[in-house]
Amino acid sequence: MAKALLGYVGGSDPRLISEMRRLQQRVQDLESELVRMQAENEALSAAAHHGDSLLGGMDIDVSQAEPALT
Repeated sequence: MAKALLGYVGGSDPRLISEMRRLQQRVQDLESELVRMQAENEALSAAAHHGDSLLGGMDIDVSQAEPALT
C-alpha cells in the first residue's frame, strides 16, 4: 500500500531532493552569516561604547555646533 501511495504522489524526485539539499545548505550559510554579523555588531557596539567613555561623558550639542569651513 505504501509503495502504491508513494508511486501515486511521485516518489522521491532527484531534482526535488537536490533542490532541498541546496536550500538546506543556503539556510546553513545564512545562519552562519547571521552569527558572524551579530558578533561583528557586538564588537562595533562595544568599541563605540568604549569610545564614548573616552570622551569623559562630554555631550556634544549638535544644535550649538558651528558649521565646518569649506
